[in-house]
Amino acid sequence: MTRNIIIENATIVTPEGRSARKGEAMASVKVIENATLVARDGKITFVGPMAEMPQLQKEEYEVIDAAGRAVLPGFVDSHTHLIFGGFRPDEFEWRLKGDSYMSIMERGGGIQSTVNATRTESVEDLTAKAQWFIDRMVQMGVTTVEAKSGYGLNTETELKMLEAIRRLSDDPEQKLRVVATFLGAHAVPKEYKGRTAEYVDLMIKEMLPAVKGKAKFCDIFTEKNVFEIEDSRRFLKAAREAGFQLKLHADEIVTLGGAELAAELGAVSADHLLHVSDRGVEEMAKAGVVATLLPLTAFTLKEPYAPARRFIDHGAAVALATDLNPGSCFSGSIPLTIALACIYMNMSIEETITALTLNGAAAVGLADTTGSLEEGKDADVIILDYPNYRMLPYYVGMNCVNTVISQGRIVSKNN
Repeated sequence: MTRNIIIENATIVTPEGRSARKGEAMASVKVIENATLVARDGKITFVGPMAEMPQLQKEEYEVIDAAGRAVLPGFVDSHTHLIFGGFRPDEFEWRLKGDSYMSIMERGGGIQSTVNATRTESVEDLTAKAQWFIDRMVQMGVTTVEAKSGYGLNTETELKMLEAIRRLSDDPEQKLRVVATFLGAHAVPKEYKGRTAEYVDLMIKEMLPAVKGKAKFCDIFTEKNVFEIEDSRRFLKAAREAGFQLKLHADEIVTLGGAELAAELGAVSADHLLHVSDRGVEEMAKAGVVATLLPLTAFTLKEPYAPARRFIDHGAAVALATDLNPGSCFSGSIPLTIALACIYMNMSIEETITALTLNGAAAVGLADTTGSLEEGKDADVIILDYPNYRMLPYYVGMNCVNTVISQGRIVSKNN
């Protein structure tokens, strides 16, 4: 299949740059009417007005007429728990009846429930289930997805999860790019209950050496009664010394100081941030830590949304992601993420596009490769059903994506 593409007669809408857009710059997107995009061998070689397109041998390209359609960078879902065993619909019902996320976790549900299922599931089954989700993500325009381990909480199962991620990433027929994150510090396993420091020791001495080279990032759930600040700092410093780039689940349930810790340690991103402090916002902005916000999780947990406007107004970079997982957010809906960000987080449509493209790419260390439609970057492109990109939030919760191109290859066409 050709990786040479010409998209003609398009309305191209894209942020610009090879690093995260911060603060007010997030609202700046370039719009080119009557535009052409050319990609050869999966790389963008031209973006601009049709009248300026270079002379080409068109028979060497697949030509797409995008008249009446907007063309954007592919979406980057920079925070998911894509690999897991089992499902937890009973917990969803418990939350409807008033149980909190932490109360379910404390009585053996939550993450531990999924750990039990994941430990017994084969790598083949984990891979096949994740591919099912990926196929649906692609239809919604996702061309890069981050996938975390974290439902093993022992070396054997964490390695099994990372092997599933590797198989997905290395599949020559894979429709998108997969980025691996090690999240052995997702919870304290039941066999280490009351012995958090010992589990941190195990992760540092056994797990980090075992998973080195199998994941780009190392993440931790920094939360009260899970991994508090000192345990988080100790573990993340060890991970950094082992060569991992850092991420944090921070200030999701209570204000603990996870955002400040992310800034202190130079993390690539801090995620969730529903209860971030004003100081945390300021320090993340100064340190250049991407704030990855997950509105679907706030929606399903009936929690306040993360303060996107505070981050943007303080000059920070905001990314958006789905947080697909079997418990607190069993959804990978990009359309609903867009709508919630605009309606409830007061983000402009342009800021939301930047957050799901270039800033999402920055949150997984790929802003120089994808996230915008610029010469030299991978041809990760989506074509909408409509000429106006403002349809994305306006058509609430519904998919506006017609065609998805991943690294120059058409991987989805919805009609």
